[in-house]
Amino acid sequence: MRSYLVGASILGVALTALAADAPSTSGIDLKAMDTSIAPCENFYQYACGGWKKANPIPADQSRWGRFQELKERNLEMERTILEKASHPSANRTEVEQKIGDYYASCMDEKGIEAAGLRPIRRMLDAIAGLQSKKDLTAEVSRLHEDGVDAFFGFFARPDQKDSAIEIANVGQGGLGLPDRDYYLKTEPRFAELRKQYEETVGKMLGMLGGRGYDAAAVMRIETALAKASLDRVALRNPDNTYHKMTVAELEALSPEFDFHQYLARVPKFGSLNVSEPDFVKGMNAVIAASSLEDLKTYLVWHVLASYAELLPKAYRDAAFAFYGKTLRGQKEQQVRWKQCVNATDDALGDALGEKFVEAAFSGTSKQRALALVGEIEKSMAKDIEEAHWMTSATKDQALTKLHRVTNKIGYPDKWKNYSSVKIERGDYFGNSVRAAKFEIRRNLAKIGKATDKSEWGMTPPTVNAYYSPPMNNINFPAGILQPPFYNPKADDAVNLGAIGVVIGHELTHGFDDQGRRFDGKGNLRDWWTAADAKAFEERAECFVKEYEGFSPVPGVHLNGKLTLGENAADNGGIHLAYMALLRALEKQMLTKADGFTPQQRFFLGFAQIWCENSTEESARLRAMTDPHSPGEFRVNGVVRNMRAFREAFSCKAGEPMVPANSCRIW
Repeated sequence: MRSYLVGASILGVALTALAADAPSTSGIDLKAMDTSIAPCENFYQYACGGWKKANPIPADQSRWGRFQELKERNLEMERTILEKASHPSANRTEVEQKIGDYYASCMDEKGIEAAGLRPIRRMLDAIAGLQSKKDLTAEVSRLHEDGVDAFFGFFARPDQKDSAIEIANVGQGGLGLPDRDYYLKTEPRFAELRKQYEETVGKMLGMLGGRGYDAAAVMRIETALAKASLDRVALRNPDNTYHKMTVAELEALSPEFDFHQYLARVPKFGSLNVSEPDFVKGMNAVIAASSLEDLKTYLVWHVLASYAELLPKAYRDAAFAFYGKTLRGQKEQQVRWKQCVNATDDALGDALGEKFVEAAFSGTSKQRALALVGEIEKSMAKDIEEAHWMTSATKDQALTKLHRVTNKIGYPDKWKNYSSVKIERGDYFGNSVRAAKFEIRRNLAKIGKATDKSEWGMTPPTVNAYYSPPMNNINFPAGILQPPFYNPKADDAVNLGAIGVVIGHELTHGFDDQGRRFDGKGNLRDWWTAADAKAFEERAECFVKEYEGFSPVPGVHLNGKLTLGENAADNGGIHLAYMALLRALEKQMLTKADGFTPQQRFFLGFAQIWCENSTEESARLRAMTDPHSPGEFRVNGVVRNMRAFREAFSCKAGEPMVPANSCRIW
């Protein structure tokens, strides 16, 4: 393939002429590029510099990239569906009535203003009426059923060591700031954020009128809960979050909270998983040490925080001022119709998704995507077989797991039935709570039942994809199977660089630092030899150190351990897709297009799905909480590790995209 290689200087001259007016023939976005930068100097800027300059962050966004671009296009399509469905007619289907009236109730801002605080008055009065801490359990139970996050989380999910069965889980929660570390870090910027958060709590509680609420009490309780919580890196290790117990053992952890009473509302079971036992002990200490009035204030705040988006404008504005502007750097709230499309997707995702699929996802799209997945799976099998650092025993286990992976493309085989959810025009708050209750009850009804591995964790319009360790499946909603991720008009090299790498990314998650701990049945089981596990950890540590060297904003570095799984998947996914490209080139020799070889088009197709701009506030928040690296490092961090990239662009030792040492697992 060396005959296709072109020097960087020649590329720069050729593309300057091409990018001005000529349309792409391959699917590469020529106008997105900045050819004043050599690809071996900064490939991300080379591939995306033009796009970044031409696409400033809209006022209603905290970051803007190709994902957000596609999401906006999907929103427009969903809006058309919802506005049509919102017009009452004799021939509206039940699905159209529910999504249409839900959307219309959200758009009814006058009605929301007129309702005022009436929708949450029942909850506020119930909290005010608590007579002792013994009443706390029943109230928290009611709030959880209504979707209010207070103290802890309770939900069903597959048993990590017997994934065929759904099990009840108690997990840490109850915080208003994005992460435990926001309460605990001592740097001035975190102290300032805590001050602004407490001011927001005080302001919004004060808007309720009547009794005086102590915002400092909320801060005291949440800080204590944060201290008892595991950090995000510790949460990545499933061994840290699996502690199967009897109900009696759970009760012993927290005698101040009556878990026996709390669990009376769900199907009976003999055992459950307590994800973080020390958190439950910490919660017990918080309840014991806090006054009843402080606990009431904490609950009232979480009612307000959970429902601010459903309340009059003054409450929405106050919440946005902190969570949108301060934390994310977003200048303006989204226009109302966008908020309402997103809200409908959140509440009735399968109902809206069914109509979206009819409009946006043809039958052939699914078959083409499945064919691509099959090619990437061939690459994964070959990669495992050729991994020189693995013994045959572990390779056999890995291949067994790979062959058990199932693929879900576009949309579920069976749609959720929302017939029991009452959607009433003009009752936005009630509609939202009833939809949330439906989903919560549907989840808890799974306890003790067989796991439904056909169920989806994302709605069809979602611009994303995921791998599920307990299900051992990869999932690609219809929303992402569109340009620039998958473009039927683009050539194979570009599509393999874009959606091919995304598919490879998700498949690699089955073998990253988390996924490798689960076997082909989705059970948490150590199937690695000690030597192979050590070899994996040594290779993983290379990525940890590499990405910790990247800084998205001055003074902030990425957390290499938090982002390890995603970085490993990025690096593994591109290798798998590139292997598929090489196989394709053996069958059909592709020539240059737009001045680029197939190999170069592959890397450009990959890089250009990650073009993005971000506010500094959002970049700081994501560095703390997001296991994904920013787009710049998802591109440069990956290509630095690939010999094929250096060969494609004739990069030389010593150039920024050619580090002295490179990292690789898969």
